Amino acid sequence: MSIAHRLIGSGDHKVLVLHDWFGTSAGWGSFLDYLDTDTFSYAFIDYRGYGDRKDVTGAYTLAEIADDTLALADELGWERFSLVGHSMGGKAVQQVLSQAPQRVQKLVGLAPVPAGPYPLDSDGEALFYGAAQDPAKRHAIVDLVTGQRASRVWTDLMVERSLQLSAREAFGAYVKDWVTADLTEKITGNPLPVKVIVGEHDLALTADVMRGTWLAHYPNAELEEIANSGHYPMHETPVALATSLETFLRA
Repeated sequence: MSIAHRLIGSGDHKVLVLHDWFGTSAGWGSFLDYLDTDTFSYAFIDYRGYGDRKDVTGAYTLAEIADDTLALADELGWERFSLVGHSMGGKAVQQVLSQAPQRVQKLVGLAPVPAGPYPLDSDGEALFYGAAQDPAKRHAIVDLVTGQRASRVWTDLMVERSLQLSAREAFGAYVKDWVTADLTEKITGNPLPVKVIVGEHDLALTADVMRGTWLAHYPNAELEEIANSGHYPMHETPVALATSLETFLRA
């Protein structure tokens, strides 16, 4: 099975990029315009039920995302690569790492979900688990993670794209997996270079959350908080994100 993806760049450093719960391989905004395509080759994958693979059915789990990501790497002939994951994709890249640690050069989490279970109270469960069927709940989530400071036009666009470009069954199944899955024993202590990037206005996946999870799990992890951004720096501060990411990948 050929796995749909978007390939940007022709550089020797190969990078697999995994999107968030609301996104797709095409949902990275103007951030893509600022990538160094001579140094790096970026492959942006769509999960089953999303984007160009919206009609591809599956179990809709992190393990399945990891299997498909590794299959794409094989398809591209990439034996070694770095991994970048945004939000839900930040937990998915850790699943990839747990399955093929010898193939990963560097790991980057963008406002990433930690490796352990993500605690939700009853209101949180109603909000997140109800978002598959309720656009208003999707809007509330986007508004929350961007610090309740983004324009209604932009948040409406994010929600509308998520509704159009993901299957509701997939959207609902993925959240139940990334909220409950526990990868901590599989990844804790891995010495590879890790960078965590968060936005200062993200009210959910904050710098303090990262210090207690990602930085505690990976001995060679570093943290950067991007000013004037929330959960979506690829849209809110794209130049700063591209600079931060590639400075780390080059080092």
